[in-house]
Amino acid sequence: MKRREFIKVSSLFSAGAVASPTLMLSGCAATALPGSGVVSKTPTVCDMCFWKCAGEVYKEDGELWKITGNADDLHSGGRLCTRGTGGPGAYLDPDRLKTPLMRVTVDGRQTFKAVSWDEALGFIAGKMRNIADSVGPERMAMLHHGAGSHHFLHLLRAYGSDSHAEPAYAQCRGPRDVGFKLTFGESVGSPERTDMANSRCIVLLGSHIGENLHNAQVQTLADAINKDATIITVDPRFSVPAGKSRYWLPIKPGTDIALLLAWMNVLIEEDLYDKDYLDRYAIGFEQLAQHVQQYTPEWVYLETGIRPEIIRETAREMAKAAPATVVHPGRHAVWYGDDTQRSRAIAILNALLGSWNREGGFYTPEKVDLPHYPIPDYPAPTVKTGDAYPDKWPFASQGVTNGVIDASCGEDAFFKGWLVYGTNLPQTIPAVEAKLKQAAESLDLLVVVETMPSEMTGYADVILPECTYLERYDDIRNSGERHPSLALRMPAFEPRFDSKPGWWIAKQLGERLGLQKYFPWQDYADKLDWQLKQVGSSLDEMKKIGVKNFPRIRPLYFRKGQRVNFWTPSRKIELYSKQLADKGFEPIPVYTPPEPVPNGFYRLNYGRMPAHTFGKTTNNPLLFQLAPENQLWVNPLVANEHSLESGQYVRLASREGAISNKIRVRVTERIGPDSVFMAHGFGHKSKRLRLTAGAGADDSQLMTNIKVDPIMGGTGMRGNFVTFVKERKAGAAS
Repeated sequence: MKRREFIKVSSLFSAGAVASPTLMLSGCAATALPGSGVVSKTPTVCDMCFWKCAGEVYKEDGELWKITGNADDLHSGGRLCTRGTGGPGAYLDPDRLKTPLMRVTVDGRQTFKAVSWDEALGFIAGKMRNIADSVGPERMAMLHHGAGSHHFLHLLRAYGSDSHAEPAYAQCRGPRDVGFKLTFGESVGSPERTDMANSRCIVLLGSHIGENLHNAQVQTLADAINKDATIITVDPRFSVPAGKSRYWLPIKPGTDIALLLAWMNVLIEEDLYDKDYLDRYAIGFEQLAQHVQQYTPEWVYLETGIRPEIIRETAREMAKAAPATVVHPGRHAVWYGDDTQRSRAIAILNALLGSWNREGGFYTPEKVDLPHYPIPDYPAPTVKTGDAYPDKWPFASQGVTNGVIDASCGEDAFFKGWLVYGTNLPQTIPAVEAKLKQAAESLDLLVVVETMPSEMTGYADVILPECTYLERYDDIRNSGERHPSLALRMPAFEPRFDSKPGWWIAKQLGERLGLQKYFPWQDYADKLDWQLKQVGSSLDEMKKIGVKNFPRIRPLYFRKGQRVNFWTPSRKIELYSKQLADKGFEPIPVYTPPEPVPNGFYRLNYGRMPAHTFGKTTNNPLLFQLAPENQLWVNPLVANEHSLESGQYVRLASREGAISNKIRVRVTERIGPDSVFMAHGFGHKSKRLRLTAGAGADDSQLMTNIKVDPIMGGTGMRGNFVTFVKERKAGAAS
C-alpha cells in the first residue's frame, strides 16, 4: 500500500445526496433586505481576492446582511467589486470545512476521520519535531497564498525554517517583478504603482483590467477613459478593455517582445524619447539604440500582424502624452518562458517615455511605518529555499513553487514536510497532478490549512479548517501606495462549526513545539493594539473607523532636476543589464519567434472573469449564480470547420494527450482563428464542492507544455495547443 494515497474529497464526509443549487443557495437567505431589527456594522478587509479593500459588515439582529466598501478607504475608492459584495457567500457556504480531519486506514483503505484540535495539532507537532531532529527544520517547507499566511510564516521562521514559496511568484507576477527590478532597481509592487488616474495614454499588453476586476485599477482606468486618455490594448482577443480602447492591436500570440522593440525603434529613430530624463537617470542607451535598429515596424509586421503605420501611430501617441504615459506591467506575467525579458522590454519602454516616478506614469508608493511586535530574533536557517534547486534561476528573489515541488519527490527528496496554506495546487501549478502524487508519497508530513474542501486537501495527512475572513483577526493592512493608510480586519462573527482563525492555529502549534516566546500574545487583538498604539491609534479606534489615513512623508513623484540613486548596481536605470550579461543572459531583450501552432490544433488562451477569483470563489453560492461555468470562445471559421455551435459541449485534448472536462462553446468573432479562450478556475474535481464540481473545464489540466523562464523560474503557460473532442449540445441528456 502507498504511504499516502489521494483521497477523494467527497469521502471527508458521510455519504449523502448532493444538494441542488437551489437548496444550497437557501443558506444565504440572510443576505436579503433587512426588516426592522437592530442593524450593526463591523470593519473588515475583504479576502475575496488579494486586493485587500476595506469594507463594513452589516448585521441585523446579529445575522449577516451585507458587506459594503468603507467610504474612507482611499485604497479602494470606498467601493467593493462584485466578488467583494459576494463575501457573505464564503461565510455561509454549507460546503465549508467544519472540523479537523486526519488520514487513517480502515480495512486497508485510506480515508479521513474527524478528530479534535488537540489530536490534530499534537500529531503535526510530533512530525515537525521528528523532521527538525532528523534532517533539520529547513526541510519543512510552506506553500502559501493570502493574508492569513503571515501567521504560518511566523511559525515556520520561529521553528527554524525560511523555506517557502507562493504560486503568486513563479505562476503569476515573478517575471514582472524581476524585469522591473533589473531595470529600475525596484518592482512595481502590489497593488501596482501605476498612476493611471492621471495618465493621458495607457498601454495594456494582455492585461485584462475589467475582467480581472482589480478594484482600484478598474476605477482609475475608468477615470482615465472619462478624461479622454488614449487607451491602447494589445491582445489577440477582443477583451473588455479592448472594447474601451482607441486602438486595439490583435497581435499574433507570442510576439509581444517584437512589438515592444518596434515601438522602441520608432521612439529612437523619430527622436521621440525623453532625452533629458535618460541623460540624467539611465545608462546603456547607445547599446539599446543599436540593438533596436533591426526591429523596424515593417519587419515586425511580418511577425506580429500589426501594420507598420499602426505601430508608428501608437508609438507617437505614447510619446505625445509622455511622461503621463504608462505601459502597464500587467500581473499574470508567465506566458512563453521568456517572460522576464518581455517585462524588461516593458520597463525599458517606460524608461524611454520618462514615465517612472512621473505624474501619469508611475508613482512612489509609501507605507505607514508600523513597527513589528517585539519578539526574539528567529533562529538563523542554515539552508535556504534555493538550495533545494541549486544552479537554477539565478534571479529568483523568492522561493519558486515548481522548484519546491520537484525537490519534494523521491526517496532522497530535499524537503520532508509541507504546510500548504490557502492555495489549491492542482489548479494553480500547470499539469502538476503526477508531481503531487510523487511528493505526497515522499513527504513525511503534509498539512493543508483551508476553508474549503479543495482538491489539495485530498493529498493531506491532516486538514485544518480555518474560519473565513469574517470570523478572524489578521495583520493590519498596510500596503504601499499613493496614500499611506491602515485598515483593520476583525471578527464580525464567532467561527462557525469547529473552524479556527489562523493566528490561533499557528500559536497552538508553536506552543506544542516549545516556541512560546514567539507567541507572547494571549489574543491576536493584543498584538494589533500594541502596533496601532505605536502610530497614534488603537484597536478601539480602528474598531470604530476601520480605516485610518496618514499624511505622506515623501514626494509622490520625482521633483524636477532631482538627483536619484536607483537600487541597481550602477545606481541608474539600466537599459543594458550587465547583471544579466554576467550570468549569460541577453542584456537587452531579444525577440524569439513562438512555436507555430500545429496543424489541427489551436493555441490555448486563458484569463479571468469579473465574478470569480480563480477557483477560489466558484463554489460561492452567491457568485455561482452569476457565473456557474466557464465557456470556450471559438472563432466562427473554426466553429464552421469543426461543426460547432454556441451552447454545444466539447472536451479539449492537449497535444500531449490530456483531456479536459466538458465545456460549453461560445462562437464569437472576439477571438482569432488560431486560438481558443476560457476563463481560469473551473473544472473542479472535488465532489464536496457541490455547486462547482464538474462545472466547466480546468485550463491548468491542459497545460502540458511548459517553458520555464531560465532567469527566475516562472512557468510559461501560454505555449499549449488543444483540439476538440465533441460532446453533447445544450439541452441534450447527460
